Amino acid sequence: MEKINENDRSYKIIVEGGNDEIEIKKSRFIGQAFPIESAQEAEEIIKSVEKKYWDARHNCYAYILGSGSEVQRFSDNGEPSGTAGKPILEVLQGAELTNTLIIVTRYFGGTLLGTGGLVRAYTQASQAAIAASKTAVMTYGQKITFSIGYDMVDKIQHTFGQMEIPLNNPVYGADVSYDIIVSAGDVESVKTKITEITSARAVIVEGEKGFFPI
Repeated sequence: MEKINENDRSYKIIVEGGNDEIEIKKSRFIGQAFPIESAQEAEEIIKSVEKKYWDARHNCYAYILGSGSEVQRFSDNGEPSGTAGKPILEVLQGAELTNTLIIVTRYFGGTLLGTGGLVRAYTQASQAAIAASKTAVMTYGQKITFSIGYDMVDKIQHTFGQMEIPLNNPVYGADVSYDIIVSAGDVESVKTKITEITSARAVIVEGEKGFFPI
């Protein structure tokens, strides 16, 4: 997996890929977006798409990896230089996406589109693929688990609802426990809030640190 630098406090990814198709002068452009974690994974997906659409004229692509977009690759796959892969890459850059691969498959419709027409077509197909995908902003933070008595559940749920922090994985036993994900800069203030709400009766355990969709 491409190394993520914790000093980069957030970055945007695709968490669920999508696809869409546009048609211009009888040429079909099938745009697909994929979440990826390495260049090797990207190349494997590209080969798979080329195999699936073996009869297409072109399978052009671009991908970006790393929280600081350190790795950027693209291919025109036989289209005139600068008319396919680079426009796809520029769509990724404009959307501020990383760890993402976009492939646009073209079935030629018999009419030449010209340089400008190709750039517009590959741009639009890439944008359509992103629009059909689910994205998330990954922020450096920490997982916190805390346990409370049943008499404090309503107050905790109300407070965290107002704070827009989801209470995950509730476990009901002698007490009730929840997992929450908090951005790094908010960890201490959230712990203080839990302590205040529960009059210091909550048991708070700090968990793993990393990038999470916060």
